[in-house]
Amino acid sequence: MVAFTSSCSLVLVLLSLGPLTAVAAQLRVFNIRASGLPSDLLGITDGYVEVSCGPTYLGETSVRHNDANPWWDEEFRDSSALPNDVLRLTVHDHDTFLDDLLGTCQRPIKVGNYSHDCFLEEGTLSYSYTLA
Repeated sequence: MVAFTSSCSLVLVLLSLGPLTAVAAQLRVFNIRASGLPSDLLGITDGYVEVSCGPTYLGETSVRHNDANPWWDEEFRDSSALPNDVLRLTVHDHDTFLDDLLGTCQRPIKVGNYSHDCFLEEGTLSYSYTLA
């Protein structure tokens, strides 16, 4: 009978706390690389990637000039990320007047360590992330 009373008390305490909200976690995006990016009239792609998660813009990589298979060593972090927020990586070709959009990769994040490949119209973007 004591165990039943303790269980009921615990349930009442939890109910009195109200609805539980998701807790922000530390997101780390790293090992961003591309392969087979297209050439244009000005030559081989000068690629860079913009990174955002949910409503938060995390920044962009440096431009890798004349490289169809770039690798970026930048890491991006977000301490306000929530599970199921959408991680978005947008690949661009840097040009003098107007940058070309090469593609966007997006997917909901979840707790753990993951690596993904994303197929662009031309080429592939690969990246890893950790949400802890």
